Amino acid sequence: MPGILRHPDARTHVFAVLALDMGAAMKTLVLTLDLIGTFVFALSGATAGARRRLDVFGVLVLSFVAANSGGIVRDLLIGATPPAAISDWRYLAVSLLAGLAILFWYPLVNRLRNAVLIFDGAGLALFCVAGAQKALVFGLEPVMAALLGMLTGIGGGIARDVLLSDVPAVLRSDIYAVASLAGASVVVLGDALQLPTTATACAGAALCFGLRVAAIRYGWHLPTARTPDGPDEDGKGGGRGEFR
Repeated sequence: MPGILRHPDARTHVFAVLALDMGAAMKTLVLTLDLIGTFVFALSGATAGARRRLDVFGVLVLSFVAANSGGIVRDLLIGATPPAAISDWRYLAVSLLAGLAILFWYPLVNRLRNAVLIFDGAGLALFCVAGAQKALVFGLEPVMAALLGMLTGIGGGIARDVLLSDVPAVLRSDIYAVASLAGASVVVLGDALQLPTTATACAGAALCFGLRVAAIRYGWHLPTARTPDGPDEDGKGGGRGEFR
């Protein structure tokens, strides 16, 4: 056996098998994070729909849209077509399962303080990590992989808020996209340093979720323009915009 392994062709074969195993492990990790994130984001979409008293169809549609919009955009941008959300039945099944769970157990979920925000934060953390890892698998540069991870995380929340006629959270002053970008950056940095993918994925998700929860708890926000008190409808009223 040692003599066989010393043969160049044998070593090449071993390295090829190891590389194949690592690639399969990465794809499995991305799929697992994707499905978990899909379920959690679907919970946030369905909970928001139930609070707006949407019917069964509306809640299920909102659960699917909130759970899969970011992933669909990600897959289209990196050329992974058709997107996994519409080519793999598991994404639809997970989304509908979460929607049905909210329909049957909404009173229990509604007792949880800030349930939608917690579910949304967890989905944001999982999706930003999965998005960055999938971008790296498809050969994107580190900076673009981090940005795509951020986009994957915020896409579902934007779609959910738009359908509910709310200003998307990412466009408001609280920490949202920044938390997603921070989590995705940890994954990209870990890949550059050749650290274990599972460890960097957990660290990135924990950082994103921690930042999001802390922003909700302590009111952290990005600078916003300070407008004069009581402007008229035309936006006139003098004064100069400031940052606070």
